[in-house]
Amino acid sequence: MIDFYYWPTPNGWKVSIMLEECGLNYRMIPVNIGRGEQFSPEFLAISPNNRMPAIVDHDVDGTPLPIFESGAILLHLAEKTGRFRPSDARGRKEMYEWLFWQVGNLGPMAGQVSHFVNYASGDHPYSAERYNNEYNRCLGVLERRLQTRPYLLGDDYSIADMASWPWVLIAKPLGQTLEEFPQVRRWRTAIKERPAVQTGVNLGKEFRRSAPPDEHERSILFGQNSQTGDKTP
Repeated sequence: MIDFYYWPTPNGWKVSIMLEECGLNYRMIPVNIGRGEQFSPEFLAISPNNRMPAIVDHDVDGTPLPIFESGAILLHLAEKTGRFRPSDARGRKEMYEWLFWQVGNLGPMAGQVSHFVNYASGDHPYSAERYNNEYNRCLGVLERRLQTRPYLLGDDYSIADMASWPWVLIAKPLGQTLEEFPQVRRWRTAIKERPAVQTGVNLGKEFRRSAPPDEHERSILFGQNSQTGDKTP
């Protein structure tokens, strides 16, 4: 059994998709970020960065194994199941490259676009242009990679695809058309049609935000620093 600490976001979808693709037995435990549940001592013991997703794998030798950070979780599950990862050294090298590219580039840039589109009040022309350009640049990197292969690592769908795909799924709400990226559109559609992907994205959809955060929620979501980051305002 895997305890899956989750809130519906692109980072969470990466792991929910992998759990579904592998058919693993898991229990979804929602952690409401608008209420500050991510700052509870129990959750911080699992995820010291107070972010989701996180898991606790009970099906291991010894004591249950907590893991935080989506990339680390994907690697753990791929190694645990022997699925969705290359078996050769060159393939594993490319898997690490594209997984780390997502967690260091595509995800953070798209996340900043999302912040200025969905949450920032007032006009921020420099910030909006900066992060939209970077998101667009990352989509161009994906486009070039996918011009000669169906998936990021070649013929086989892998955790590298699972990691990047959610951040492309939300391109339209972020104001980014995919018209200039035909291979990215093709890849996005092919993955979206997978039943496990659909189930993973729909997990916890009842928790998705339907209204902008109020001031108290904003202070929880965006008002943290080193002094307040381990406690709820």
